[in-house]
Amino acid sequence: MENSRRLLGACAVLLATNLAGAQDRATPFRVGDSGISAPVLTKDVQAKYTREALEARLQGTMAMDAVVLEDGSVGDITITQPLDENKYGMDQECVKALKQWQFKPGTKDDKAVAVIVNITMTFSLK
Repeated sequence: MENSRRLLGACAVLLATNLAGAQDRATPFRVGDSGISAPVLTKDVQAKYTREALEARLQGTMAMDAVVLEDGSVGDITITQPLDENKYGMDQECVKALKQWQFKPGTKDDKAVAVIVNITMTFSLK
């Protein structure tokens, strides 16, 4: 009975350790965190003006936080400064374009890691 309790206790500690490690890896790093190198953009896709945005002569800047995954693709995107509050479809166009971007991933200890980057897109008409 005593050996069973020790074994269960050891399993619980091992499980808690493994879960904590998995949680750390699931949380993206930020540029500027100790030992983190920033992802490097290798391919960008420009967002296209929607017909409605052109007709409204919409201009301005949109900002987003994007998670660059370990394979260099873009994961979750959070809009931090909307361009049109979804009125003319430009916010969606920006997210759609950003999802197609590719990066050389950020690293920590020479291993690729997920890193949050800030992206701005500026639109102006001449």
